[in-house]
Amino acid sequence: MATSQEGLPIYTDYLTDNYYLIHPSMAGAANCAKLRLTARQQWFGQEDAPKLMTMSVNSRIGDTPSAVGGILYTDKNGYHSQTGAYATYAHHLMFSRSPVDLNMLSFGLSAGIIQYKLDETSFLFDGPDPIIDGTVQSETNFNLDFGFSYQFLDYYAHGTVKNLIKNSGVNSDQNITSNLRRYLFSLGAVFGSYGSTWSYEPSIMFQYRDATKEGGIDINAKAYKQMDFGKIWGGISYRQSSDGAEYLTSTNSVKSQKLQQITPILGVNFNEFMFAYTYTYQSNSLVFTNGGFHQFTLGYNFNCRKEAYHCNCPAVN
Repeated sequence: MATSQEGLPIYTDYLTDNYYLIHPSMAGAANCAKLRLTARQQWFGQEDAPKLMTMSVNSRIGDTPSAVGGILYTDKNGYHSQTGAYATYAHHLMFSRSPVDLNMLSFGLSAGIIQYKLDETSFLFDGPDPIIDGTVQSETNFNLDFGFSYQFLDYYAHGTVKNLIKNSGVNSDQNITSNLRRYLFSLGAVFGSYGSTWSYEPSIMFQYRDATKEGGIDINAKAYKQMDFGKIWGGISYRQSSDGAEYLTSTNSVKSQKLQQITPILGVNFNEFMFAYTYTYQSNSLVFTNGGFHQFTLGYNFNCRKEAYHCNCPAVN
């Protein structure tokens, strides 16, 4: 479900206090402006293993209901790579009279420019080939993401359509890569007893890819412990695709397996700084390697408003 060449990949980055990476409506939704840096390395020890790096920042425009954000990223997966930049505008409508009872509807639009590359310089071929020309193929596309968020007290919902525009296709694949549209929907809540330093956040995220009719679901659970210096938190995420891939066993029988990933999460907020680590383990029977996917996230909160929202809502406080 987190394939290359589709704009910014949909990993579990959003669970490390980074919903803006996948939902443009979350730009400026928080009490503070947010800067986030993410580095993800898959399959340590494997040559040309997938790597992803992102930098994002988002903030309100003064005391207005408008907000802006930006994302830079680079994603490399073997011979394929892409580099992209997104700019976001979001608007937040407050239906409550004060931050005491959070009731906010948000809309966001991101415009992105993505350059795709396919390095064929090391491909082996005997002569002229209509598909392989032995050069670095590249193509630059423009696309749009649009989404909404609704946050009411300790509950939230997000919906986003990514890659609204159909392009000419990437690497001459007209049938699939011309339509990179993907639908995301997140739903969750944070629960905690009055006066307790503990809170708990179950959530789910659905995603569906339009061209290939592939779907998937994330089931997530996180816990937070309030400390004098900030908070510590951790959790686990389980991802499964709705479609399976067939493979041949050692006995020549055909079996099918669905993508299954388990991701533990650990993070800490120390004053205005944030650090998080996730490790993704693919639990399928047939995998490329037994090594996991490591991800580190560094964050910094700034320009915080004087009064935070009165709710168990880590994504906006």
